[in-house]
Order: sequence, then structure tokens, then C-alpha cells
Amino acid sequence: MTITPSIKRDYLEKLAKNGKRADGRRFDEFRNIEIETRVVNKAEGSARVKIGNTQVIAGIKMDIGEPYPDTPNEGAMATAAELIPLASPDFEAGPPRANAIELARVVDRGIRESNLIEIEKLCVEPGEKVWIVFIDIHIIDFDGNLFDAASLAALAALLTTNVPAERLELGEDYPLPLKEPPISCTSVKFNDVVVMDPSLDEEEIAEARLTVATDKNGDIRAMQKGLNGSFNTDEIKKVINVSIDNGKKILEQLYKSVGK
Repeated sequence: MTITPSIKRDYLEKLAKNGKRADGRRFDEFRNIEIETRVVNKAEGSARVKIGNTQVIAGIKMDIGEPYPDTPNEGAMATAAELIPLASPDFEAGPPRANAIELARVVDRGIRESNLIEIEKLCVEPGEKVWIVFIDIHIIDFDGNLFDAASLAALAALLTTNVPAERLELGEDYPLPLKEPPISCTSVKFNDVVVMDPSLDEEEIAEARLTVATDKNGDIRAMQKGLNGSFNTDEIKKVINVSIDNGKKILEQLYKSVGK
């Protein structure tokens, strides 16, 4: 470990012991969240989300394809994430790396496990043609907690998506059929302290990470554990409870941003 990370770790751990964070937030408090929709004209739906200084853009494209053999009457979904080099010195150009793949999987799981997209309504011809939803996530600026920023951007983009039926002479365009969106909230643990919506400095010293996606009723729709450390039972329960509380507030802001 270099000198600078050691100093940073000591500083953050000392603050945490006194119940404080470097930016003055409570342990269970998110940074300021901004949601802007319809930012990419050529996409079926799009959004830009900022959580603190972390900034993410998500775009939705749709096309006709063949269904999977075991689900001939259902549409499909694919999620990809790109960590653009200008967003962080640690991001490199080239094929998707492990952290980009993990990010895409976590976002995909929250959407898929909640059955947000009513994929049975995206069938055009059973066994022949279905709509495929492509979710593309681009990291513009990285200052911690990509999971929640990327998930929220994807949700906002989906909520503004219109199925481009006219383009393929399949009738009039119509809103993408969706159910209730799940809100992702991420916490990290370091030195026996658990904090929500970690900044980049907090992520760099984190021993364990837990992302919890909950719906408007407070039901858990997906969970993802990361890093090599662990959470005890009480810590997991607390993370779930604060994820539910924050999730309801963020959901309200999400709906407001898309005009619902």
C-alpha cells in the first residue's frame, strides 16, 4: 500500500469512529441525486444521472430479433456497460473488463428479477419475431457508487422509452410496457463501519459491498454482495432497512423526473 492510501484510510477510519464522513453526510445518507431524461435524441429512451460527482448516461435501443427457444412468446433484454477512460484514470480503452461486466450484471439482475419489463408483451410473432431491449450504460464521471447511478439511469431511460413500431411498419409507437421499478441502494463496510452510497475514497478502502434493490412496497427484488469481506446478520438487516427507506425517496424522485 502506498503512503497516500494509508493516510486516506487512517483519516476516513478516524472520522468513522467518531460517527462522521469526509463530506459531512450521515452513514445512511445519499449524496445529491440529479435525474435528466431524454438526453439522447436517437435513442428510444435515455437518461443522465448524477449522484454526487458520479455521472452516468443510459440509452435504450430496440430491435426485432428471434426469441430464445425456451421462451418463444417473450421478448428479450441485454445490458452492457462501458467505463469510458475520460471518467477515471483507472479505466482503460478496449474490450469490457471485469468491473464493467459486473456493473452490467448487477443492473441487469435488478431489472430482470423484478420483472420490470413485461417481456411477454414484446412478442410480435410467437417463435419468430420479438422485440429485444438493449440497455447501454456509459460512465461519464466516476466518484464512487456506479451501481446505483447506473441502475437509476437505466430505470429512467426505460421509463421514457417508446417501442419504435412505426419504424418497422408494425403500427404506432407505444410506451415500453413496464411494472414497478426496483431502486438499487449500495452500502460498503470498512473498519466495522457500514456507509451507504460510498464515495470513491470510501470504496477504495472498502472490505465488503452490498447492493439491495427494493420496490415501492419495500420488498427485496435483488441483492448482490461484492468484495472479499463480510457483513454480519445485524449489518445486513440494517442495510436492508436503510435501502428500503432511501429507495422510497429515490423512487419518488425518479417518477417526478419522468413526469409520473
